[in-house]
Amino acid sequence: LRNLPEIMLSTIGRYPLAIMIARGDLAVEVGGERLAEIQEEILWLAEGGHVPVIWATQVLETMAKTGAVSRPELSDAAMSVRAECVMLNKGPFIVSALRTLDRILHRMQDHQQKKMPQLRALNLAVAQDPPLV
Repeated sequence: LRNLPEIMLSTIGRYPLAIMIARGDLAVEVGGERLAEIQEEILWLAEGGHVPVIWATQVLETMAKTGAVSRPELSDAAMSVRAECVMLNKGPFIVSALRTLDRILHRMQDHQQKKMPQLRALNLAVAQDPPLV
């Protein structure tokens, strides 16, 4: 994460580049409390560098595997509208999951405009917060 801006700058224009946000791996690196914050900062960096983002966060995974869907998965699917690509895991109900994702993304498009959030200073390289006592 600390090197992400440098990696992007050294790669843009020289090699094909995309950034995958996989929250399971990201949570291991930054911890659960900072997960949403760092995910947002990665999205900002990618947008600023015109780098496409792949949203790979087990989107609608329960639905793809069992046919049932949870509210958190629906919210996660809605947030994936911020990325250029959404990755779903396979399962016996994948077609149903894809149709649901398509409907959600079409609804969310009108609510999301790039470059609209007020951007603040990035904190990718900041160490973890001290433990609560």
